[in-house]
Amino acid sequence: MLQIMNRFVKLLTVSTVCAFLFACTAQDDHQDLRDYMSETIKKPKGEIDPLPTFSPYKAFVYSAMTQRSPFEKPVLEVQRLAGSGQLDVKPDLNREREFLESFNLSQLKMVGTLRQSGVLWALIGDDAGSVHRVKEGNYLGKNHGRIVASSDLQLELLEIVSDGLDGWLERPRTLTLEEKE
Repeated sequence: MLQIMNRFVKLLTVSTVCAFLFACTAQDDHQDLRDYMSETIKKPKGEIDPLPTFSPYKAFVYSAMTQRSPFEKPVLEVQRLAGSGQLDVKPDLNREREFLESFNLSQLKMVGTLRQSGVLWALIGDDAGSVHRVKEGNYLGKNHGRIVASSDLQLELLEIVSDGLDGWLERPRTLTLEEKE
């Protein structure tokens, strides 16, 4: 008897669900939706605008590389006037240039010292990560900078720079030991 009752309940549930589905689809309440769809289909199709054309990227060429760095102090007018009377100051252009003369002085840093056979050698680091030994009399930087004095904490250089009037000036520079924190 229980099986007959279970079958009856299942049959009643299925028939009720079918009746609700038929009732939902039998009504024609969606006529407004069908009208909107037919109007939309009848409208003319729109056109998509073409993609805009982009001009190719033009790379910037930095042309001020040969000029004086804006971060270095300029040759003062007083030094130019005082140096114009020194006719014996000029670089030795026939001298063979040393390796560290291919760097700007701002690219070099003093990283240490070394005393060997009574000679004090300064250790100079460049931008490439290399370390070079120099002593008094060696040259550094692009402005004919000769080392005139050295100590454990600094190097004193004497650069020869143009005064702008077809003459030359001696400009003192100092390279101090850079300490790591």
